[in-house]
Amino acid sequence: MDPDLESLKKRTAASEDKLQRIIETFNKLKQGYENLNSEDDVPPELVDLALKNAKLKYQLNILNRAIEEEKKKLSSAGGKSVTATAPVGKTGSAPESVMEETSVRARLAALFATAIARAFSDVPDAPVLLELSKYDKFGDYQFNSAMAISQILKAQGIKKSPRDVAQAIYSEIPSNKMINKLEIAGPGFINIWLERSVGQEVLGDILKNGVRPPKLKRKLKVIVDFSSPNIAKEMHVGHLRSTIIGDSISRLLEFVGHDVLRLNHVGDWGTQFGMLIAHLTDMFPDYLVRSPSVSNLQQFYKQSKQRFDEDEQFKKRAYAYVVKLQSFEPDTITAWKLICDASRKEFQKVYDRLGIKLVERGESFYQKHMEKLVKDLDSRGLLEEDEGRKVMFSGVEGQIPMTIVKSDGGFTYDTSDLAALKQRIQDEKANWTIYVVDSGQSLHFQLLEHCAKKAGFISNDFRFDFVGFGVVLGEDKKKFKTRSGETVRLVELLDEGVKRARETLVEKGRDKVLEESELLAAQNSVAYGCIKYSDLAHNRINDYVFSFDKMLEDKGNTAVYLLYAYTRICSIARNANITRQQITDSIAANEALSLDHPKEWKLAKVLLRFEDVIVRITADLYLHQLCDFLYEIATSFTEFYDSCYCIEKNKTGEIIKVHMGRLLLCEVTASIMAKCFDILGLEPVSRM
Repeated sequence: MDPDLESLKKRTAASEDKLQRIIETFNKLKQGYENLNSEDDVPPELVDLALKNAKLKYQLNILNRAIEEEKKKLSSAGGKSVTATAPVGKTGSAPESVMEETSVRARLAALFATAIARAFSDVPDAPVLLELSKYDKFGDYQFNSAMAISQILKAQGIKKSPRDVAQAIYSEIPSNKMINKLEIAGPGFINIWLERSVGQEVLGDILKNGVRPPKLKRKLKVIVDFSSPNIAKEMHVGHLRSTIIGDSISRLLEFVGHDVLRLNHVGDWGTQFGMLIAHLTDMFPDYLVRSPSVSNLQQFYKQSKQRFDEDEQFKKRAYAYVVKLQSFEPDTITAWKLICDASRKEFQKVYDRLGIKLVERGESFYQKHMEKLVKDLDSRGLLEEDEGRKVMFSGVEGQIPMTIVKSDGGFTYDTSDLAALKQRIQDEKANWTIYVVDSGQSLHFQLLEHCAKKAGFISNDFRFDFVGFGVVLGEDKKKFKTRSGETVRLVELLDEGVKRARETLVEKGRDKVLEESELLAAQNSVAYGCIKYSDLAHNRINDYVFSFDKMLEDKGNTAVYLLYAYTRICSIARNANITRQQITDSIAANEALSLDHPKEWKLAKVLLRFEDVIVRITADLYLHQLCDFLYEIATSFTEFYDSCYCIEKNKTGEIIKVHMGRLLLCEVTASIMAKCFDILGLEPVSRM
């Protein structure tokens, strides 16, 4: 046997062995925090387990990708395929892209794919590896496939050096208007310089038609499950990340053209409502004729919980109300609705301030669906008895089962989530579900995906994503809490943000030049923008430190710096006394974007990558990449603005020349930045 083939098989087998060991470790961790679904404080050791789980998940994803790569190499080399253990918690499992890549990079890749097919017709599925060049002297892009193709040829018994491979591909590049220059470098890299006319074409289209998304091959029905607070408990900082990340993912997918349903899966059912309803009937005995005002839900919850823990008679009454609630007894349902409505109003105040839109569909919605689910799974022999429980095994070796029915006949999170997924697929016709939940829940959602597949709810072209995230830390690097040790209420955090944003604006003297309405708009833009951006700018898998002082800095990759940069760009045309209509008219008169100066072209090349960034984030759902892109736009614009005058004035301050081509470049920069802000949920203002 060919030694390279043998080596590939050994590496694949080793990866699969390591994968199985990680699966076993996952299952041990699962037993430690399987039921970690409440918002109450948890022991530090369980938090530590959750963090370890997140790291293992990251390693696991790398292994899954490595195994797939080894299998592809084996297939290309003529070896037999190897069956890997079913990947755990795989993100983005749809087999094909639903997006047509029409970006500059995608068009370059198509040219090189054609050249590879011409030069090496016997190499099936040859990789097209195209990366941005890190240094200008090596061009704008770099083609890096020569070494991989050389290895494939070697496995076929053909010896050809990477540089010779690169030369053969170079010779077959089709005639085109995109490439200014090609150069073979090193052991077989091909450096690519773009024609500046590409920038004129793409950016000119944005000026004429606005910022448009990549084209979809097919439109998907996507359900994004995020925020999910519990009724009768106030939203706190623990809900912040799910709410912000989920909203931004929804905005992204809506922008590219998918049909998105934003669901708020609130905790509005279960045992705790027995004690809440019992407490309500005691506090407001006339609740059926006079609607009570529960002004402090958090206090109301604490009082009922204390009575439940200390008063046995109260506890018995609470359990009796649980039975009545599950039987849909009218008076009990009225009390339940009163509590839910009071919570809903408080949640909405937060959502309105943050500009969040959601459709509420709580656990109560799925009560009947859970009953049908149990009957369906039982009738098909998918449930097994286990110490009085009814459980369902996923079919993945080593995984513990989901608990579908408890020993007392009640349902669990497993039941409601599986019933919800079935309903979303069968009734809502979803092609893609996204769960934005903290990383500590990753094993639960891996089990959910696998059990749904076993039950036949998920088809091969269905995409299931668990979007996990780390926790919010205080500046002491510990879980973010108040000085008294309580969880920070989200309303208080937003109030503090608004207060500090105004103080920052006043310190900079903006109250002297802005009308009160403008100052208020700027204050809210900075406050809520900073809170959102500080979260989204971090890789969501990691924990991040919440610091108002850092997020309100006007330097570095912060919302303040970017929002100021945007308002600065908007002010250029205003200072030149030129309206947006005049800019549009100049385009109609065939005024060209100015891309001759190196700094103009550098900024343009950053802007040209917008579509690539959108396609990549749609695939992996890591939003910090859009923040990095925004920051790169802002820094490149600063370099351009410092080197290239848009407006020339004489010594008396009179405008003597306006460089319309540069003004057009400013306009397209502002348009792309505005679209990025919109996807991230930030609301920039034209004056700050």
